Amino acid sequence: MWSEIKTAPNLALAEMWKEYFEGEGIPTQILPVTGEAPGRELVAYRILVPADKKHLIEEILRTL
Repeated sequence: MWSEIKTAPNLALAEMWKEYFEGEGIPTQILPVTGEAPGRELVAYRILVPADKKHLIEEILRTL
């Protein structure tokens, strides 16, 4: 099960967060908020991580 950890206003920022979290070893998915086809640049995106890793992301975000 995946949990939403952040929302990004566009694809570029969503991909930045995805790369950052995956660099920390946490699998990450990004999905458009509106349900549109992925890959659209000017759409808000949800950043999702596995539910059992959510506490790790929260700790990472506290250190930023």
